[in-house]
Amino acid sequence: MLVSIYRYIPEQDTKPRMQDYEFARPEGRDLMVLDVLEQLKIKDPSITYRRSCREGVCGSDGMNMNGTNGLACKTPVGSVISRNRLVLRPLPGLPVIRDLVVDMSQFYKQYERADPFLINEDLPPPKERLQSIEDREKLEGLYECILCACCTTACPSYWWNPDKFLGPAALLHAYRFIADSRDTATEARLSKLDDHFSVFRCRSIMNCASVCPKDLNPTRAIGKIRSLMVKEGT
Repeated sequence: MLVSIYRYIPEQDTKPRMQDYEFARPEGRDLMVLDVLEQLKIKDPSITYRRSCREGVCGSDGMNMNGTNGLACKTPVGSVISRNRLVLRPLPGLPVIRDLVVDMSQFYKQYERADPFLINEDLPPPKERLQSIEDREKLEGLYECILCACCTTACPSYWWNPDKFLGPAALLHAYRFIADSRDTATEARLSKLDDHFSVFRCRSIMNCASVCPKDLNPTRAIGKIRSLMVKEGT
C-alpha cells in the first residue's frame, strides 16, 4: 500500500508537498488509519499529527482521509483506501501548523460564541435542577459532540465565512442548550444568532452529518434553530 501524507512546515516551506511511504498491510485483519500513522512515525519521526485516546472520545486525531474527514483512530484503512493508496491531509478550511496538525483557534472561537453552557437565572434549587425523562430525551444526539471539527471543516459555508458562520459543531451545541428545559435563555440565544451569517449560511447539504464520527446530525439541529427563529419572529 502507498501512503501519501501532506507535509508542510509554514516557517520553513514555501508550499506544501505530499510525501509517499510504502506500507505493508497485514493479511487477515484491517488496521485503523491511526495504526498506520503510528508505524510510519517509527520510521520517520518527523511526521506530525495529533492523537490521544485512540478510542474516538477525545476527537484530537481528526483529519482528511482520501477526501473524507474523520477520526484516524476510528477509520479502518479498508473503508477509505482507493487503488491501494491512502492519502492523508489536514482538516480543510483551517490554517496548518505542521503536517496534519491544524490551528483550531477559529473553530473554538465560534464554539465560544454559541454560549455552550447552561444559563438559568432562577434561584438555585436545594439540589440539582431536575428534568423529566421526556425532556432529557430531547437532548439525545446533541450532547455527544466531541469537538473534533470533522463536521465544521467539511462545510463549504464555513470555508467561505469562518469568522461569521458559526459552523455545524457550534450550532449543534447552541441548540443543545436551547432544547434544554433547564435553560432560561432561549430568547437571548436566538437573538444573538439573528443575522445573515451565524445560522442562515447553512445550505443544508449535510456534509456535516455524513462525516460525524458520532453519527450526529448538526443539519437537523440548525433547521430547528431556524424554525424557532421564524416562530419567535427574531
